[in-house]
Amino acid sequence: MAVSMAAPPLLTLPFLFLLFATVACRGAYGASGGYGLGVNYGRVADDIPSPRRSVELLRAAGAGSVKIYDANPGVLRALAGTRWPVSIMVPNEIIPDLAASVAAADRWVAKNLVPYYPATRVKFLLVGNEILSDHSIANSTWPRLVPAMENIHRSLRKRGISSVKIGTTLAMDALADGAFPRPPSAATFRADIAEAVVRPLLHFLNGTNSYYFVDAYPYFVWADNNLTVSLDYALFQGGRLRYVDPGTRLTYTNLLDEMLDAVVIAMAKLGYGHVKLAIAETGWPNGCDYDQIGGNVHNAAIYNRNLAARMVKNPGTPVRPGAKMPVFVFSLYNEDLKPGPGTERHWGLYYANGTAVYEIDLTGRRPLWSYPPLPAPENNTPYKGPIWCLLSAAASNKLNETAVGNALTYACGQGNGTCDAIQPGKNCYMPNTTVAHASYAFNSYWQQFRKIGATCYFNNLAEQTIKDPSHGSCKFPSSLESP
Repeated sequence: MAVSMAAPPLLTLPFLFLLFATVACRGAYGASGGYGLGVNYGRVADDIPSPRRSVELLRAAGAGSVKIYDANPGVLRALAGTRWPVSIMVPNEIIPDLAASVAAADRWVAKNLVPYYPATRVKFLLVGNEILSDHSIANSTWPRLVPAMENIHRSLRKRGISSVKIGTTLAMDALADGAFPRPPSAATFRADIAEAVVRPLLHFLNGTNSYYFVDAYPYFVWADNNLTVSLDYALFQGGRLRYVDPGTRLTYTNLLDEMLDAVVIAMAKLGYGHVKLAIAETGWPNGCDYDQIGGNVHNAAIYNRNLAARMVKNPGTPVRPGAKMPVFVFSLYNEDLKPGPGTERHWGLYYANGTAVYEIDLTGRRPLWSYPPLPAPENNTPYKGPIWCLLSAAASNKLNETAVGNALTYACGQGNGTCDAIQPGKNCYMPNTTVAHASYAFNSYWQQFRKIGATCYFNNLAEQTIKDPSHGSCKFPSSLESP
């Protein structure tokens, strides 16, 4: 692959020696307890299977470990006796309280871990989820992350629990250049967190022999750079495609390795190049909105199948060849209640009804050639036609007048003249129904604000369409007409 930026100065030989010497021989806890990739078991969805049925689906997919985003009693009881390593999570909002009080941290452990352990094999206790991505809690929570982890660690030690490792999950935006710091050798942590938060965090992880948990998504890097980054390179099937880091002279054959090594090198620049790495989340969306790219069943299956086949061999990365690491795929289900763009609701191995989105063997042992044919991808290039945002068919068929009315009121209260056309006597007033007016309002709002981050979601009431909903003299503005 061509380098589109000037080469940075070569890393010094002493730095490289230190980096490789401290990581090359460090084995880590296996990617899946030796059985298969881990799975993130999120539950932000309507009518998903019960925890016990979810355990069956995890087993059918060949999962080797499970990560949840809380410490839900029903889920933890269902996981008892499975022998899967389980990761539980402390919610972001209580981190300051746990940091302020050893007693509060001990109460949390007593309530959320002790009743289920060791029947449920809790392996990791993660304090917060991507808190360094939320700048609104920079003052209230960031400085309290490590103190909260330390207080929980004290509680575990007091109880003689030494097998549970404490960590936190961080997105790639903890790096100064975000998810794609090319070359990896140039990666550093953001100036606002490097010394204040990350160095103390790494010191804690090093002292407790724990892991730096990173959420690493090649999908987003490729989607934002699809004219310069090959899709095959992002899907682990780049063939002869290579990227050579001019700083380390290391050769990369896939995008995920670049991202992981960027984190490792950034840690090394703070003096902690030997802290172990874990992938808290990775995966590929099986669906997306029309104004997104590459989210489809074909790509999702290829990414996760290749990931499983790769990780079962413990290849490590160019900086850490042969290193093992925990790896968790996102996610078990398509989660229809997650806000944001369409990709947010389409990462699952299963649909909410328990049907597999595609066949997958997370152990990585099934030969790739043995899978049945996949549907052809239809959105690997950007859609260039007009798009509209309407009340979804599901919301129309099962109309909740209160929810739709509240969303309509919100949309009409934003922007400039958003709902003028549906006022009495105006072109889009008829038909005078909640469904018709909501569709116009949703579309008008989205067209005005989509370029500054608005999404066609409206609490799971809206969806994009490429079929023009205009009728008679009522004209719905499209994405090609909006500024």
